[in-house]
Amino acid sequence: MCTSRHLLLQVVFLIVRDGVRPQPSFSPSGTVPTLSDQGPGSRGGAVQPPSEWPGTPRAVPGFSTMQPSVTTPSGPGDGTADLFPVLPICTCDLIPRACDINCCCDKDCYLLHPRTVFSFCLPGSVRSSSWVCVDNSLIFRSNSPFPSRVFMDSNGVKQFCVHVNNSKLNYFQKPLKVNATNFQALAAQFGGESWSSTLQPQSSLPFYRAGDPILTYFPKWSVLSLLRQPAGVGPGGLCTDSNPAGFLETRSTTCVRFFKDLAKSCTLDPALNAASYYNFIVLKVPVTLLAQAESPLLTGNTCQNVVSQVIYEIKTNGTFGIQNVFVSFGQINLTVEPGTSLKQHFIIRFRAFQQSTATSPAGPRSGNPGYIVGKPLLTLTGNGSHTMTLLQSQGDGACSIKRHEVQFGVNAVSGCKLRLKMRDCGLLQQEIFQTLHGMPRPEQVAIFGNADPAQKQEWTEILTKNCSVSVMHCTSCCIVPVSLEIQILWAYIGLQSNPQAHVAGARFLYQCQDFQQAPEISLTTAVTFVDITQKPEPPRGQPRTEWKLPFDFFFPFKMAFSRVDSQKGSDSPVLILCLLLLGVLKLET
Repeated sequence: MCTSRHLLLQVVFLIVRDGVRPQPSFSPSGTVPTLSDQGPGSRGGAVQPPSEWPGTPRAVPGFSTMQPSVTTPSGPGDGTADLFPVLPICTCDLIPRACDINCCCDKDCYLLHPRTVFSFCLPGSVRSSSWVCVDNSLIFRSNSPFPSRVFMDSNGVKQFCVHVNNSKLNYFQKPLKVNATNFQALAAQFGGESWSSTLQPQSSLPFYRAGDPILTYFPKWSVLSLLRQPAGVGPGGLCTDSNPAGFLETRSTTCVRFFKDLAKSCTLDPALNAASYYNFIVLKVPVTLLAQAESPLLTGNTCQNVVSQVIYEIKTNGTFGIQNVFVSFGQINLTVEPGTSLKQHFIIRFRAFQQSTATSPAGPRSGNPGYIVGKPLLTLTGNGSHTMTLLQSQGDGACSIKRHEVQFGVNAVSGCKLRLKMRDCGLLQQEIFQTLHGMPRPEQVAIFGNADPAQKQEWTEILTKNCSVSVMHCTSCCIVPVSLEIQILWAYIGLQSNPQAHVAGARFLYQCQDFQQAPEISLTTAVTFVDITQKPEPPRGQPRTEWKLPFDFFFPFKMAFSRVDSQKGSDSPVLILCLLLLGVLKLET
């Protein structure tokens, strides 16, 4: 006895014209759909939209690409959306207790609708998703089990889109190989006009957007102006006072001022007077002075209380604007002499008005959680966190007190000449070791870019390979290190749509030689990053149907064709074959 199994499938019936194909779309920026248009999926109650839409339609291989736009963008007063996008990690949240520009998942921004303030969302700050779209006019009713939505494309045509599962988002992509053969083709295909500038229309919104100039008001003269952040221009870094500060743009600038007659400029130049940096209102908040700052005073040939540093700390509350402005100063004394110069520092920091009570690292992150290429490599000594550094030389080649900062993923080498001040071999070795690895000596390296110094499991110990020299039994030799190679092993982990770089191990490798009596010695430091990522196998497709037939399935065919010779001209073999095939097809349907 044999039984037939019947399969019941859910089918989406589409009324389409000839030549019309579905148009899937892909948008990693993750535009969040609104609830303005339910579309055909609302009829019959077959499709119910979820409470949170993870992203805009995405592309599927083999179809044309389109980028639908949302019919009705959500406004800042709409309270239907969640306060923050539901993401397991926020990779662009690099500055603790501060709002990162265009990071739509940064909780420190306190934005109900980040797109009303940011011009775009950074990759990784919104969900990745896949959609398949067709013209909305072709849909009568949808009974798809997947979430659906109606979008408006760039031509004003409504598109009916279905949110589908895409298992490929959970796997790594193969890195694109770039060489001399395909470099120009890729640059022409994906490149844009990097030097063209377009004028942006002035925003008429009732709140600041990221990068907008900050308005100020001088009550004494009834003048409306902008908050300025002097910056250096030209090879000499001369100060220009016309550089405007941008909203939410934390920035530090340095510039130099030269004085022909400092005795006259001491009390008359507003750039030297602290009062000129807070005698205004940042609409509509007065500037609060954190500590008393004295006015410049000329005493003999000394100009006292000259401003050398200005620090603004501005607290913001999303679209509610600027809540507080604080300013502090650094002041020095200058000697009145011909050609006197002054180097000034200007820092503007933006902080979230509502601060979290949880403690977090004070310094900026190098990733969240994975490292970002070009960000500093974090190290730990005791309980103090700092960055890995290399040697830096002065103009004459001598070793400088300043050091190069090691950037994650960037191989580098540097060297200098160390002028020796002592002849004792033990002290000489100690001095050279300290010069090579810097002070304090790094003991551990952060596994991820957001490692907390208080959490020891987030750091890995730096291995050390001491000198290997051929002269081991020389009693009169002084073996000193001359080079340090920092080897970093790292790999990507996590999802293909959002992989995270982490440090798997680190090692200090020293090279030594016998020191000959000389006034100086050449030293070298280098850092190499080795990618040890092991990519998994790609996802497999759906299992295929395996046909299993009885061992005597072809017996009727053999019997039928064996009688062909004896029954020439008879249609019975053909009739038997058609009946058998028809029976098989009925079993399948």
